[in-house]
Amino acid sequence: MTETSDGVLRGSGPDSAPASLPAESGPGPALAASGGFGAAERAVRRAADHLLAAQDDEGWWKAPLETNVTMDAEDLMFRQFLGIQDERLTTATGRWIRAQQREDGAWPTSHGELGDLSTTIEAYVGLRLAGDAPDAPHMASAAAWVRDQGGIAASRVFTRIWMALFGWWKWDDLPELPPELIYFPKWFPLNIYDFSCWARQTIVPLTIVSAKRPVRPAPFALDELHTDAAVPNPVKLPASVASWDGVFQRLDKALHAYHKAAPRRLREAAMNSAARWIIERQENDGSWGGIQPPAVYSIIALHLLGYDLDHPVLKAGLESLDRYAVWHEDGARMIEACQSPVWDTCLATIALADAGVPAGHPQLVKAADWMLSKQITRPGDWSVRRPRLAPGGWTFEFHNDNYPDTDDTSQAVLALLRTGHPDRSRIDAAVNRGARWLVGMRSKNGAWGAFDADNTSPFPSRLPFCDFGKVTDPPSADVTAHVIEALAALGPQHTAVTRHAIDWLLAEQEDNGAWYGRWGVNYLYGTGAVVPALVAAGLPAAHPAVRRAAGWLASVQNPDGGWGEDLRSYSDPQCAGRGDSTASQTAWALMALLAADEADSDAVERGVRWLTDTQLENGSWDEPHFTGTGFPRDLPMNYHLYRTVFPLTALGRYLQRQR
Repeated sequence: MTETSDGVLRGSGPDSAPASLPAESGPGPALAASGGFGAAERAVRRAADHLLAAQDDEGWWKAPLETNVTMDAEDLMFRQFLGIQDERLTTATGRWIRAQQREDGAWPTSHGELGDLSTTIEAYVGLRLAGDAPDAPHMASAAAWVRDQGGIAASRVFTRIWMALFGWWKWDDLPELPPELIYFPKWFPLNIYDFSCWARQTIVPLTIVSAKRPVRPAPFALDELHTDAAVPNPVKLPASVASWDGVFQRLDKALHAYHKAAPRRLREAAMNSAARWIIERQENDGSWGGIQPPAVYSIIALHLLGYDLDHPVLKAGLESLDRYAVWHEDGARMIEACQSPVWDTCLATIALADAGVPAGHPQLVKAADWMLSKQITRPGDWSVRRPRLAPGGWTFEFHNDNYPDTDDTSQAVLALLRTGHPDRSRIDAAVNRGARWLVGMRSKNGAWGAFDADNTSPFPSRLPFCDFGKVTDPPSADVTAHVIEALAALGPQHTAVTRHAIDWLLAEQEDNGAWYGRWGVNYLYGTGAVVPALVAAGLPAAHPAVRRAAGWLASVQNPDGGWGEDLRSYSDPQCAGRGDSTASQTAWALMALLAADEADSDAVERGVRWLTDTQLENGSWDEPHFTGTGFPRDLPMNYHLYRTVFPLTALGRYLQRQR
């Protein structure tokens, strides 16, 4: 698997012939005069050919999923901790980290953003491990920037855990995570199932690490990253006992006291139970949930309990981590936080179908076969809250049987319905299983979270440990919209379910007419998901909510004709819909406007023209901006396939409307 110049991983499949798109049947008079229809048709043909050529022989698509350099730096620290450094990997990873540094010495969490303290600290340590001298200009400027921001003491908990592993921070100065959490019953506050699946997979192994408090010999000092090396952790006054923060700070103090007095047998039993929980959730490919962070912490935890690195569990886990590496042509090595083949394949299939590729095209049939093979048919952690629900979902990654999600499942249903697979009984059976699972995964309010139902406890986010990202999985507008769209495509049998969810969506609409985007940036993503879903479920384009959304989209269109929104909107709603134009976000806006019956509007024509004018010769688009999210604000993501699949979807739907 190699990476092309635009970031798409090209498979070993055949270079496709033209996609056999339907012949032009003629645009409307105004569009014909502008030449926009022909440009859109040419853009669709190029993008479809580009996408077809990128398919793997097995039927899937996958492009790199880029986050930030903490993944790369932590990979180096992980290997240093276990004593498995590799000079080639270290050199290549250092090259990638070095290339992402800003001129002010810091490292951001995404393209174009300001520096982030924890990211910069971890990147600095990673480069020290790669051999960069602290007095080198780029290192000295990074250290000075860190000190200006408060030093290691001001970084997030995960960063300070990595520092503690090498004695650069004291374990006593970290929040306590007792392994006895594993024994909390499912009805008890702060049991492990109160946390989102991604937090749960990380917290369980970290309870073992927290109990063991290991310290490996530090290969160098980090005094230059403290504001005062003599007092690295200045005393802070606790919050008021009348506040939630004050309550949980005092709870953490009590847990530190318990750490010193914990009954030895109980603690050992709890750690062993946590280890069994971890091992039971290892995937067939050796990973944990198909996500890099839980794999790293699980391997460390099990190794601390005496598992040798040659033990089959750890050996498979270490081998799985190598598959998160993306090697660039310049020799740099980037680590993916996770991989998105199911998501990418579903989106690619839908895009090609919207572009006019025949449903029975061999490559769409091959994609359908691969998607059918990835349906999950056994219970996972989701069944804790839905014990009588039959499995039937799809996951995001190659291997993640424990954690299918409603978002991927909805897109798999939509994608399979768009293919002309010769065995319709297989398609129908898989789609119906998926739909039943989706219906069963509704939360009490009628909407959907991504991985669990009713994962809305207010307590996990109050813990001093939880200072990074979302740690629960409440329903979101974008996921709910995708599920509504999938159920609506199956016909009226799910009308009662979708009606309840539509009521929830309508209540969630912002005053400006937009919807919040949980898994994409931000209001453009949410609105681009919700409007097509509402119309697919039967709301007329004249509905007030649809009109308000269309009005908002037109109001935030950039002067160049595109749409863009950056991460500022997550902390400042006044920035909603504001940012440099990007291909994927322009496509989301167009998808919503087309669903709102705005195909002949000036906003749509200008958006289409922006896409056709900015398309690259190879058929894709340039998009360095991060338009996806793992956690809003904290973990932006750049899905490298978004720049192709969403513009192709939007332009394909535009041509359908014009014809």
